[in-house]
Amino acid sequence: MPPKPRRRTVVIARGVDSFFTGVYDGARFFGSFLLEAVRPPFHLREIIRQCYEVGVRSIPLITLTGFITGIVFTKQSRPSLAAFGATSWLPSLITVALLRSLAPLITALICAGKVGSSIGAELGSMKVTEQIEAMEVSAINPFKYLVVTRTIATTFMVPSLMIYCCFVGMTGSYLNVHGNEATSLAAFLKSGFSTITYLDVASSVSKSFVFGLTIGIIACYKGYNATSGTEGVGRAANASVVLAMFIVFIEEILIVQIVHWLRT
Repeated sequence: MPPKPRRRTVVIARGVDSFFTGVYDGARFFGSFLLEAVRPPFHLREIIRQCYEVGVRSIPLITLTGFITGIVFTKQSRPSLAAFGATSWLPSLITVALLRSLAPLITALICAGKVGSSIGAELGSMKVTEQIEAMEVSAINPFKYLVVTRTIATTFMVPSLMIYCCFVGMTGSYLNVHGNEATSLAAFLKSGFSTITYLDVASSVSKSFVFGLTIGIIACYKGYNATSGTEGVGRAANASVVLAMFIVFIEEILIVQIVHWLRT
């Protein structure tokens, strides 16, 4: 029987090998997506259907979350600004916070949880029941029809949902500010957008595109490569959410740092 340190070393080596193998497979999967995304046919009808599933069906949850975020963040910020007699800065503070960080991150996390798990479970179920193999027999490219369409949908719908989330959050903030300071809508918008630059808008939209692409690729990769029957479907759905959220946070840190360099 080998000694415990040797056994521990073997376990660590297998874990490292599994990690780099997964990174390599993921990179190949992403490369295949880039190639298939520019090759006809483009399955526009399926892309539109997936945009509806990703975008329209996420609106109620985005609305509720964005509205509550705007109200809560405004209420929490007011006492700190009131201590310095600067409550008039609330619209500007809320607008900057929502546009630069809160709206993109909240939208990405909601889509990772709702859309990512749905895609992972759907493709995982198709994989373990051999429906994907049946599509190949029917002369249909399953990767293009299933993966490319869903990833394109998430890539373009997450930025749209982010803009909507920002609007809803500002609506909640305005109602709170108007109820406490009787600020008019025109004054709120003028103060809110006075410090917003084109770089803020461009960075937030670009960030959301990256988040949407990440969520789509990870969810499709985990579902498309699911194994071990129904248990594998559950693992694929769970891994889609956890890994997508983790990568989104990493991308948030990197993009914020890049935007900071551009500002300076």
